[in-house]
Amino acid sequence: MSIRWFAVAAMLLLASGCATPPEESQTHELQAVPLQTTDPTQSAAVTTEWPATQWWRGYGDETLNGLIETALQGSPGMASAAARFGSASENARVAGAQAGLKVDATGSFERYRLSDNGVLPPEFLGFNWVNQADLGINASYTFDWWGRNRALIESATDQVRASAAEQQLVALTLASHISQIYFAWQVDGARIALLDQRLGTLQQAARIALRREAAGLDHSDDSERNLREQAAVQELQIQLRGTRQLRVIELAALLGMAPDELSRQLQARALPETRAALPASASIDLMARRPDIVASRWRVEAAREDVSAIRAEYYPDVSLHALAALSSIEVGTLLEPGSWAPNMGIAVHLPIFDAGLRGARHDAAEALLTAAVAQYNETVIGAAREVGAAATALEQSAQQRQLRARQVEAAAALVSSASARQRAGMVDMRPELEARLALLREQDVSVQIDYAALVADIQLQAALGGGFTETEDSP
Repeated sequence: MSIRWFAVAAMLLLASGCATPPEESQTHELQAVPLQTTDPTQSAAVTTEWPATQWWRGYGDETLNGLIETALQGSPGMASAAARFGSASENARVAGAQAGLKVDATGSFERYRLSDNGVLPPEFLGFNWVNQADLGINASYTFDWWGRNRALIESATDQVRASAAEQQLVALTLASHISQIYFAWQVDGARIALLDQRLGTLQQAARIALRREAAGLDHSDDSERNLREQAAVQELQIQLRGTRQLRVIELAALLGMAPDELSRQLQARALPETRAALPASASIDLMARRPDIVASRWRVEAAREDVSAIRAEYYPDVSLHALAALSSIEVGTLLEPGSWAPNMGIAVHLPIFDAGLRGARHDAAEALLTAAVAQYNETVIGAAREVGAAATALEQSAQQRQLRARQVEAAAALVSSASARQRAGMVDMRPELEARLALLREQDVSVQIDYAALVADIQLQAALGGGFTETEDSP
C-alpha cells in the first residue's frame, strides 16, 4: 500500500475514534440597538456631522479645549487605557506567532564516561570516555485543518479591537467629565458674583431701614429680616467658594497636575449657548457606534472564537517535522558527509480521553460567552436609557430657559419702572432695591438652568458616541 493511501486510511480511523465536541449553543443572541438601521454585529459605517470627534470645541472656549487636550495626551486615565491596549496588541502578536512554520537551530557537545558495569563494558569497546557532537536545523508545521489557530488569532485580534474602543471610551468619558466640571466651576463663579451684588443691595436696603427706624417711620422687623437674608447669602457664598475649590481639585486629578498650577489657567467666562433641540444630522444610529457598545460587541466576538478554538481541540492534529542534522562522536569529523543524519516524519495527536478537561474548558468558555453577551445587552439597554434621559433633559431645559427668560425680563422691567419712579421723586429707593433683589434671584436661577441645559447637551453628545467612528482599518 502506498504512503498516500496509508495516510488517508489512518486519518479516517483516527477521526472515527476522536472525542465528540458538545453541540453548539443557540442561545447567545445580541440585543438590537433600539431603532437602529445598521446591523450591530458589523463595523459601523454611519457618518454624520454631529457629534464631531472633538465635540467640545463647539463651545468656543479655548481654556476648555486646552484642558481636554492636556488630559487626552497625558492624564493617568489615558495612560492606563493605552497600557491595556498595548497589552492586548502584544497578546495578538503572541497568538499569531504560535501558528505556522517553526524553525529551530540546535547545537550541542557532550563528553561522558561509560560505566564499567553498563550494558557495553569499556573492555569490549576499548574506551571509557565518549564525545558526542550534534548540529542541526529542525522545522515543524502543524496543519490547522479545524481552525483552532485561526480562532485563537481572531480572538486575540478582537480583544485588540475591544481595547481600542475602550481607549476611546476613556477619552470620551474624560472629556465629558472635564467639560461638566469646568462649566460647573464657571457657574459657581457666576453665582458668587450675583450673590455679591445681592449682598450689596441688601446692605444698601439695611441702611435705609435703619434711618427710617431712627426717624420712627418703621419698626425693627424690616431690619431683622434683612440681616437674616444677608446671613443666608453669606452662607451660600461660603458653600459655593468651597465647592468651586473642590472642582479645581477634581479637575487637577483628572489632568494629573497640581491644583495651584491649574488655578492659574482658569478664568471666569460666560457659559456658552447650547442648542435647544437635537440637530437634524443627529441619528439614533450613532448609538450603535458608541465606544462601549463597540467594545462589548468585540468582546462577544472574541468569546465566540475562544469557544471555536476549544471545539477544534476535539479533532486530531497532524504535524510534519524535518531535521537536517550532523552527528559525530568526534568534533573533528562533525562536518564530514558521513556525519549527515537527516530525519523527517509525520505526527498525529488524537484526543480520546482526558478525564473531562476539554468538556470543562468548553463549558467555561461557553459561560464566558454568555456573560459577554449579557454584558453587551446590558450596555445597549443602558445606552438607550442614557440617550433618552439626556434628550429629555435637553428638551425640558429648553422649555425652562424660555420660561425663565420671561421671568428675568419681567423682573428687569420692574427694576426699570421702580428706578423711573424714584428718579421722578414719586417713591424712595426701597421699591427699586426690592426689584433689584428679585431680579438677582431670577438671574441666579437662570444661571443654574443654563448649566443644566449645558450638562444635558454634553451628556447627549457623549451618549450618542461623541463622534467615535470605527474605521475599516481597525486591527
